[in-house]
Amino acid sequence: QVRLVESGGGLVQTGGSLRLSCAASGRTFTTAAMGWFRQAPGKEREFVAAITRRGSKTYYSESVKGRFTISGDNGMNTVFLQMNSLSPEDTAVYTCASTTLNYPVGNYYQTPVKYDSWGQGTQVTISS
Repeated sequence: QVRLVESGGGLVQTGGSLRLSCAASGRTFTTAAMGWFRQAPGKEREFVAAITRRGSKTYYSESVKGRFTISGDNGMNTVFLQMNSLSPEDTAVYTCASTTLNYPVGNYYQTPVKYDSWGQGTQVTISS
């Protein structure tokens, strides 16, 4: 099992930046990919970005592409989410997740049920 702990959330103004971190511990050698999801009040959980161990492939939702960057070490011990040009629509609880499975298509990583370990989340609030 993999334990995930997020950090780096906070309150920033529109146009600002934040860098989220996700520290993984436990059986990280089994991790095939890690992802970030977010959930705003009253809304469904939404995929943000994912990165694979094999080939370090990255995937982004259309809403964050070009503004957010996911990165991490190849050992899948730490994953970062650099968030730039933030807007109030980015306000949400951001949660890190990991999966032990390799999927053939990037779309699979956008689905929460494909992940088997989750962190507690970190609040990101963007003021207008």
